[in-house]
Amino acid sequence: MWRIGHRGACGYAPENTLPSFEKALALGVEGIELDVHVSLDQQAVVIHDATLDRTTPVSGWVKDYNSTVLQQWGIPTLEAVCNLVANRCLLNIEIKENAATAPVLKLLQHRINANTATNSDFIISSFDWHILDEISVKHPTYRLGVLTEENLEEALHFAQKLGAFSLHPDHNLLTFEAVKSIQNHGIKVFPWTVNESEKIKTLKTWGVEGIISDFPDRL
Repeated sequence: MWRIGHRGACGYAPENTLPSFEKALALGVEGIELDVHVSLDQQAVVIHDATLDRTTPVSGWVKDYNSTVLQQWGIPTLEAVCNLVANRCLLNIEIKENAATAPVLKLLQHRINANTATNSDFIISSFDWHILDEISVKHPTYRLGVLTEENLEEALHFAQKLGAFSLHPDHNLLTFEAVKSIQNHGIKVFPWTVNESEKIKTLKTWGVEGIISDFPDRL
C-alpha cells in the first residue's frame, strides 16, 4: 500500500512547502500529494487556495504575482518540487484551476523528454473533471486520478469512461463493497485525508491501494 503525504507531510510542516515535502521524503513515503495554481508569469506554483490569505503573511490572488515573488512567501514552483523529489516517490499533482493545466503539462513533458522522469512518476488529479477529460484526449499516456467528495457512483462511472488510473474519494464515502466495486473495474482507490488510526486500520483491511494522510508515518 502506498503511503501518500497530503500536501507533503502537513501534520508536521506548513502545507505545500518545501519543508513539508522534505519531511514527507524523510518519512519514506511512496507518494506526495500537492496542489497547483498558476502564477502571473504562467508558472505552475504549489498552493491549495487561489488566494494567499490563509497560508502566507500577505493577501491577494495567486494569479496576480510572479513566481519569483510567490517563492519569497514560501510558495514553491512545481519545478522546484520536482527537483527536490527527484523521482524518489510518486507525485500526485492536483490541478486546482484550468489555467494551471498547460503549465503543468509543459513541465512534465519537458522532464519526460529530458529523460529525468517518466509518466509513471506522476498522477494528475482534479475535482474539475473537465480538466481530466481534456488531458485524457490530448495526453492519453498520463495517469489520471478522479477526485470526489460527493457522489462515488458518478465518480466511478466517469473514471471508467476516462480510463482513469485511480479514484480519490473522501474516505467517508467508502465502504468495503464500494472499494471492491471500484477495484473490480481496474481502478485503484486512494482515499483522503485519513489521519485517525482506527480509520487507517479499517481502510487497510479493505485493501485500498494507497492512503493520503497529513501524517504519513501513521500509515
